[in-house]
Amino acid sequence: MAFISKDFRSPGETWIKTDGGWERSKVLECGGKRKRHHSEGSSSYQDSDSSEEEAVMPPHYHITIRCTREIAGFNGLSEAVKRLDFRRSVRDRKRFHYICAFLLLVSNKGIASLPGSAQRQLLQMVEEVASHVNDSQQHPNVLRGLALKLEHIVSQENQKCWGKPLGSTYLWKEHMATIKRIQRVASQIEIREPDPEAKPKLHELPEECVREIILCIADHRDLESAAEAWETMAKLVSEQRIWRELTRFHFNQRQIHTILDLDKFKQMGEIKDWKQIYHQLRRTYGVNDDYQFAEVLALCRSCCCLFWPSDGHPCIVDQSPDYKQRLEEAGGQLALAQPVPPAQFLKYFSL
Repeated sequence: MAFISKDFRSPGETWIKTDGGWERSKVLECGGKRKRHHSEGSSSYQDSDSSEEEAVMPPHYHITIRCTREIAGFNGLSEAVKRLDFRRSVRDRKRFHYICAFLLLVSNKGIASLPGSAQRQLLQMVEEVASHVNDSQQHPNVLRGLALKLEHIVSQENQKCWGKPLGSTYLWKEHMATIKRIQRVASQIEIREPDPEAKPKLHELPEECVREIILCIADHRDLESAAEAWETMAKLVSEQRIWRELTRFHFNQRQIHTILDLDKFKQMGEIKDWKQIYHQLRRTYGVNDDYQFAEVLALCRSCCCLFWPSDGHPCIVDQSPDYKQRLEEAGGQLALAQPVPPAQFLKYFSL
């Protein structure tokens, strides 16, 4: 089924019907050549039994940043999610928090306002998050937050248009079945105790080791929960060093000095209450959640391509020696890529 508009700027896409609905042929072709990831990290898997090594294409997506009279912007969220392999990236420990933050932002903006294919893909990603959390026994709070958000969306949609959500009735029945499966998994997750034979246990470690573990925690809520779980952790979390390092991790020196110049902190003298200082900074400036992402999408400024830094992308600088030479003569930077946090990623699409 080819769609060719009278407008000469139309992309003229070809669509193919699949089990998941109608999909663009170029997206399906890209998915067939995609690099497979079978580890929880970002290491690529290669089949040792294959005699011929075919060139695989890493996940990437070309976007249009500016629209002109000659170039119209066609940035599709569903196509970007497929090309960047978001669903499989859920099981990558480096990308898990990024994908979950993206899903939460989309849920806040309203999944119901998205096209049907985008709705289906996003719910499939949340279902993949539920499956991964159930298998790995990690981050159940993230899954419960997404499940509560979906429940809130369903409640809102049922209050519209005589108690029924707008759009395809069959599609919403499918969505409701998916949401119920997600909520069932979220409610039935039970954190299993570690193997009783495994050594050493956390409570058997010296305080120095436990302190180093606590210093790696970047969320004050996790610190407070850890203090409630164990007496030794409560003693370590109350140390000023823990909160001082957490403060320096999230805030720069200018922000810290601005708060320290307040009268109530000047009266503390030489000994500062860094927990109180941290919470004052958090209320004043907010906490940048981008620090929790081990890997963030990057935007190549040379070819306007979104990609995962650990995988790379087919860049025009590498494929065209002439362009590379002209760029060097002009004094430009060859590897110019900027990080794209989830909020910035959503700005490339009309939601």
